[in-house]
Amino acid sequence: MNLSDSALARTAAEAGAAIVRSRYGATLTRIAKSPNDFATDADIDAERVILDVVRSHRPLDALVAEESGQSGQSGAGDRTWLIDPLCGTLNFAAETPLAAVNVALRAHGRVDVAAVADPISGEIFWTDEGRAVLRRDGSDEPIAPNAQSLIVDINIDAPFPNGATFRAADLLGDNAFLDIFRPRVISSTLAVAWVAAGRRAAYVTDGDLRDNVHFSAGIALCQAAGCVVTDLHGAPLGAEVNGLVVAADHSTHEALLGLIRSRSRRS
Repeated sequence: MNLSDSALARTAAEAGAAIVRSRYGATLTRIAKSPNDFATDADIDAERVILDVVRSHRPLDALVAEESGQSGQSGAGDRTWLIDPLCGTLNFAAETPLAAVNVALRAHGRVDVAAVADPISGEIFWTDEGRAVLRRDGSDEPIAPNAQSLIVDINIDAPFPNGATFRAADLLGDNAFLDIFRPRVISSTLAVAWVAAGRRAAYVTDGDLRDNVHFSAGIALCQAAGCVVTDLHGAPLGAEVNGLVVAADHSTHEALLGLIRSRSRRS
């Protein structure tokens, strides 16, 4: 079968999500990655399936996966698949249904093809050629951002490379922030896709976003949907380790940048 890149991203993400969904609520084996982080056998099995799907259709492409690292052809013509088989492992292991399976293709320096699968709901968000789409119950519908909910997801997971000047967690105790927005902390990049779909007003995180297997798919989806996507300083995402602000519209984005600047000055 000759699949397009976007169809392959969806197929791979759906295959991984099927594995994750089948393990939800089951006994999981934990594999320690650091004192405060772990994977499970569901992560490993889902990643293996995703890699098998991509390799079977694009054997010459390079791959970077959360658990197994880099593989595939070193001279892949600047085509690299970025794979996170289970974003929200702690949620999933605690039987909290907030997780995502992320598959993105970086080609010629850009990520324009991506899929974010919700293994519990069965929804899959995908993008290709500037489209942002939700597939639900076998039907595709375009999605668009909407700030009406005023819900902003804050990622408070370590590491905090900008911690000396700003921590996203600081917003949770900021009265000026709480006067405008309604914070949530779901600890999964599923929330990034929700900004594209109009379910969240914005998302804020620290960290290194360059070829990041956790964030690349969601960022591509948000950019295709028309969200405002910048680093913590309001600049385009680039080579610096400056975090991420993705907002449904410019007014929400400007309000958040103002609050971030305020918190940064007090740090």
